[in-house]
Amino acid sequence: MGRAAAGNARRSRRSSAAAASPAGRNRRERGKKTGGCRGGEQALPAGTFDLGAQSERWAAFQERHRLSCEEAARLLLDAYEHRGLVKHTGGCHCGAIRFEVWASADLHVFNCNCSICTKKQNRHFIVPASHFKLLKGADNLTTYTFNTHRAQHTFCKTCGVQSFYTPRSNPDGYGIAPHCLDDGTVHSIVTEDINGKEWEKAMKEHKTIRDMSKP
Repeated sequence: MGRAAAGNARRSRRSSAAAASPAGRNRRERGKKTGGCRGGEQALPAGTFDLGAQSERWAAFQERHRLSCEEAARLLLDAYEHRGLVKHTGGCHCGAIRFEVWASADLHVFNCNCSICTKKQNRHFIVPASHFKLLKGADNLTTYTFNTHRAQHTFCKTCGVQSFYTPRSNPDGYGIAPHCLDDGTVHSIVTEDINGKEWEKAMKEHKTIRDMSKP
């Protein structure tokens, strides 16, 4: 037997042994059970995706970090969809309301002088609805509206704190109170005054506020 043939034979025996081992069988089984995606023109239904050559790598990642398939997929999707952003968490004073929001570590905060924002000192930054997730407390929220009723001023029934709301300027997003975020994820805050007393004029003149709730 030549050297090349002998080398191939040794590699074949090692591959066969690894495949036959319990660890090898487990990796293969995890790879078969793991959801993923396969290249092609048409997407496959969830649960039937084939990870191909990445099956063992995906299974090893799940095992190393002790993640379910859903948790691992969420990490991957968050990392891809929210590139350049950080995950902030926050809530009301009593803790009944908790949320998470993906946004920059450097926040652009609006300080509005309309009647209600002045009364409750409503400083906020705007994010797309897809970047916000209410973790708990949906049944402990109540909403106040007035005038056009487009703005949804949500607050906690228990402590009265408004930690987020739906702005009139961005009904497809959320306004988040930076002072209701947990410590540790905000790097800087820049505040911009908005003349809410002349709301229509202010919105017409502002170049970017409408786009801040676009994904």
